[in-house]
Amino acid sequence: MKPPQQLHIPVLFDTTMSILAPVASEKYLDLTAGYGGHAREIISRIGGAQNATLVDRDENAIRELSNQCGFANARFLHSDFLAAAEKLRTENQKFDMILMDLGVSSPQIDKAERGFSFQKEAALDMRMDESQELSAYQVVNQTSEKKLSEYLFKFGDESPKMARKIAHSIVLNRPIKTTKELANVVIKVSPKRGKIHPATRTFQAVRIIVNDELRQIRETLPLALELLNSGGRIAVISFHSLEDVIVKNYFQEQSRAGYEATIKLLNKKPLTSDQNELVYNPRARSAKLRAAVKI
Repeated sequence: MKPPQQLHIPVLFDTTMSILAPVASEKYLDLTAGYGGHAREIISRIGGAQNATLVDRDENAIRELSNQCGFANARFLHSDFLAAAEKLRTENQKFDMILMDLGVSSPQIDKAERGFSFQKEAALDMRMDESQELSAYQVVNQTSEKKLSEYLFKFGDESPKMARKIAHSIVLNRPIKTTKELANVVIKVSPKRGKIHPATRTFQAVRIIVNDELRQIRETLPLALELLNSGGRIAVISFHSLEDVIVKNYFQEQSRAGYEATIKLLNKKPLTSDQNELVYNPRARSAKLRAAVKI
């Protein structure tokens, strides 16, 4: 089914509900609650928000959720998911379902002032948590050319040669203050490849650095498994190969450890959106869901 109209249309909605299979009275942890796209339905199935813990590093999302009656009795944590998982572990909390939706939310992209999109003129920001100090402006304007090149190669999937060209162009054009300025600097040296905008990979790399995204995923996954009850399910939705490979490798490692295996995979290959979903939610095109159950 198509989820109800809301600020952010959750990806793989039906698939997530099917694989997590929430039932009454189960405890639910959403480590990337966003604007409640998945959480709203899960909470309705477990019988109320009193058994839900909703985490997000974006204060705007937490504020929006806490003002909605359907989430009134939930526990809210304004935190990145790694810090939240560490906190919950120290409290000896346990859950029957854990969800991690690693994508940038639609409201974050659509609000020009957040600086996530090169389609709209805005100050270079890209902070998911606006209270943190490091922003895209600092990464772009204060990082050495060599390190920028490494970031673009490692986190932007650029070739070594193109990464060096873009990094050199960025350094030559500093200071770069806005999203459009950065996109135009990239366009000068990077040809268009099919339907992909030349600046897409640069923006991805900068956003990953600003929000420390890959380290967060690597260090949170083991904690998430600790937080699961036996028989508990975890689902992780990723949006690019760097995220997906971390999840894939960790889940495979934990499921193939023989007698020491901690999980059983619920899907051997990642689940993706069908054509029906892509009609009303084109941002789901790159989404991949991997899930497991704790033994």
